[in-house]
Amino acid sequence: MRIIGTIYAQTTLHGVVSGKVRRDGRNSTTELTRLVDTSLFRPHLHLILLQGVALAGFNVVDAHKLSRETDLPVMVVARREPDMERIRAALLDKVPGGQRKWRLIEKLGPMEELRGVWVQRVNLSLKDAGVALHHLTLTGNIPEPLRSAHLIAGGVGTGHSRGRA
Repeated sequence: MRIIGTIYAQTTLHGVVSGKVRRDGRNSTTELTRLVDTSLFRPHLHLILLQGVALAGFNVVDAHKLSRETDLPVMVVARREPDMERIRAALLDKVPGGQRKWRLIEKLGPMEELRGVWVQRVNLSLKDAGVALHHLTLTGNIPEPLRSAHLIAGGVGTGHSRGRA
C-alpha cells in the first residue's frame, strides 16, 4: 500500500515523499525510517508526525524504534480517542503477529488529549507537543502536514481526495 509523507516548514509545504508498506504487515517502521533518512530534507526535519500508530490496517509503527533510528521525536495524532480494548481484541484475535503489535501500542502508553486531538509522544514533552500542534495546525484540529498527506494519498490512491483529513 502506498503511504505519503509531507515535509513542512511551519505551515508551508516544502516536499512530499512516498513509500510502500504491506497491509497488516511489519515493515512500517523500516519504511518510515528509510523515507526520513533518504529525504533531501533530512537536515531540516525536527519532528515525525503520524496520523495513528498503524498504517495500512494493522502495520503497527514501533514509534520508539523510529525515534531512536532517526534521532527525531515522534508524535502520534488521532482525531478521537481510540477504543483500545477493541483494537486489542482485533489484534489478538484476528491479526498475525498481533501480540507483538499490541505490545508496541502498549509501550506508547495512553493517549493524551491536547489542543482538540489525542496524542502519544516519544522523546517529546507535552509542552513541546502543544507548541508543535499550535504552529502546524491551520484548519480544524489536525496538523497541516497530516491533513495534506491524507488529501494527497486520497488523490493518488482513488483518483480524488476527500475532506476531513
